[in-house]
Formats: sequence, structure tokens, C-alpha cells
Amino acid sequence: MKSLYRYLGITGLAGLALALFWVLVSFVGPLIAPYGPGEIVNYDVFLPMSWEHPLGTDYLGRSVLSRVMDGARFTVGLAFAAALLASLLGTGLGLFSAVSGKALDESISRVMDALLSIPNKIFALVMIAALGSSIPILLLITAITYTPGVFRIARSLAVNINQMDYIQVARARGEGRLYLASVEVLPNMIHPMLTDFGLRFVYVVLLLSSLSFLGLGVQPPNADLGSLVRENMSGLWEGAPAIMAPAAAIISLTIGVNLFIDSLRSSR
Repeated sequence: MKSLYRYLGITGLAGLALALFWVLVSFVGPLIAPYGPGEIVNYDVFLPMSWEHPLGTDYLGRSVLSRVMDGARFTVGLAFAAALLASLLGTGLGLFSAVSGKALDESISRVMDALLSIPNKIFALVMIAALGSSIPILLLITAITYTPGVFRIARSLAVNINQMDYIQVARARGEGRLYLASVEVLPNMIHPMLTDFGLRFVYVVLLLSSLSFLGLGVQPPNADLGSLVRENMSGLWEGAPAIMAPAAAIISLTIGVNLFIDSLRSSR
């Protein structure tokens, strides 16, 4: 514990604790929630916090605590899967581009630059308008949205590493592109890419929450944290916990991951 404290610092430990808390909630929350996510527990809507309902009730009289526990699995799970897919695609393309010839490298880079020039939310809205909104489509859209950014960083790292003497020696030995990319280049850029993965996770959480707030994200009867904020907007004027709780959950998740990632970058 002391070595972890020296490595991460107090802010890094706090961020790690917040991130792990929401990961734990996403896994076990639906199993230990006091009520079902769609169960009407009281006919009074927007009840305040109480012992019976720790986070009150929502606009239909459902338990907000149960809804947040259930919604966290969509926010955390979908964001993790999308960030992982984007990182794998972007890193793979970046490595392939860096060890390929100039013509192929330029072609891939220009396509990625064109995608990168499109604002993330505009691209996501256009794709959802064309394909509809479902969990597989949201996963695919968010992964494609952030792949160009990952590619740009991965290619930049790979190009720099590709100029090292040991890469030239491996190339002179007759090693192929796959060997160079996977054995010589990738292990030397894994730490920066892991840091980038954490940042992409935060970006995906915010994008998915924005889409859900607009009604274009996770669709009923399922709901992520962004959907919970949107559906309880009428309780804003009362300061109802039904809208404050999911908003606080999004804030604490993103801040926690950011603090943890920042501590990793400062400790390198």
C-alpha cells in the first residue's frame, strides 16, 4: 500500500478508488439492488432521500438507487468496450502504417485525418440518424469516432521508435512487418497507449452520456446514466435526487479516471 501511495500519490489513489467503485457497481450493482430497475416502489414521484429509498424516487416512482446501479453497467461497460475497440483498431492501424511504405502510410493517414476533422458529436449524430440507435450500433459508432485519434498518437509513437537502431538491425536481418510491429515497436509504446486508453474511456463516457441526454443513446427499457438525467429533467426545479444522483455518478466516474490517469503520467 505504501509503494502504491508513493507511485500514485493521494490524488491518484482517490481517482483509483472512484474508478474501482464504479467498476464494482457496474458488475454487482444489478445483483444487489434493492428493487428491480423498472419496479414502481412508490406512487409519489421525486421523493427525497430517506432510509427506505436512499436516493429517492424518479418521475415514475421507481427507486433511483436501483436505477443508478443498473444504469452504471451500461455506461461503464459500453464505454470500456468502445474505448478498447478504438484503441485496438487505432493502435493496429498506426503500427501497420508506420512500418509500411510511404504510399500506403500516406493513404491511411489521409483517411484518418479526414475522419479526425469531423466533430465527434456530429459524426455520431449522423451515423445514428442513418443506422438507428442500439447497443451494438452505439458501440461501433463510438469506436469508429475515436479510432482516428488513437491512430494519430500510435503512428506518431511508432514512427519515432521505427527510427531506432535496433529496428534498423531487425530490418537488416530480414524481419517482416508483422514481427517489427508486434515484437520490436509495440512493447516500447504500450505505456503511452494505455494512458491514452484511459483518456478515451472518459471521452466515450461523456459522448455516450451526451447522446443519451438527447434521447439517442441507450433506449428504454434500458437506461444508462445519461438517460437517467434526461428522463428526470422535470425534477430539476425541485432539486430532486433523481436527477442529481446520475449526474453526480457521471462526474465522479470521469473525475476518478482522470485523476488516476494524471497520476500515471506524472509518475512515469
